[in-house]
Amino acid sequence: MGEGEGMGQTGEDERRPPRWTARGPLFYPLVSSGTVAAIFVAWAVVSGLRLVNPAFLPTPADVWEALADLFRDGYKGHSLLGHVGVSLRRLFLALGASLAVAVPLGLAAGSSRLVRAIIDPVIEFYRPLPPLAYYTLLILFLGIGDESKVTLLFLSAFAPLLIGIIFSVQRIPEDRIRVARSLGAGGWRLLWNVVLPSCLPDVLTGFRTSVGLAYATLVAAEMVAAISGLGWLVLDASKFLRNDIVFSGVILLGFIALAMDLALRQAVRLVSPWLDKQ
Repeated sequence: MGEGEGMGQTGEDERRPPRWTARGPLFYPLVSSGTVAAIFVAWAVVSGLRLVNPAFLPTPADVWEALADLFRDGYKGHSLLGHVGVSLRRLFLALGASLAVAVPLGLAAGSSRLVRAIIDPVIEFYRPLPPLAYYTLLILFLGIGDESKVTLLFLSAFAPLLIGIIFSVQRIPEDRIRVARSLGAGGWRLLWNVVLPSCLPDVLTGFRTSVGLAYATLVAAEMVAAISGLGWLVLDASKFLRNDIVFSGVILLGFIALAMDLALRQAVRLVSPWLDKQ
């Protein structure tokens, strides 16, 4: 090994931050894991010492046993995976529809004042409303089946996604549009080849927000009018003071939400790797 090569490697090692510092690769997962571990330790101590009535705060062992029973025996005639599948089917149908409608409409509205003027009154009227406020109307028109729930989730996810896309289109540098037009791009070719790729990171980021809103609305909707799904399971178990099942359902809901968010984060990194460097 030459002297210069050894000095170069030493310089790189000196510039590389230790793994456990704030800029090291292990810092974030270590701190996050420590936070989760501290919460579970506090839960175990408080419930083990019976500082809270066990009827309201079961121990982690009780919750784990209840979760195992749910996986083995299901709940009220449906397997646990069946309840999960029903909830995710409703959610994914609504999210797919919101993407299919919001992306082309957002691109058009961001590029055209006429389109924006047409849809803006409708979006701004219902967007601030709590989704459950108009859920009763949807039930009256569509019944208590999945149609009303999917429509409710679609509306809750659609508005923030659409607004994010419109804002992203308006932020595209004008020079980029002029260069694309000078090279012959126009109409749908301009939208598809220039505008959409420029907006894609913002679209995925806005979609993360829409997924969170739709997921929270899903649980609320299943608690109001449903006979299956994780939200209904949690509510039904609470009526019989089965708080071990309630905790199991809530923890399962949280892990599903975390998995979806991690998948969307990874998608954002894949389409916009420069954001991590910033």
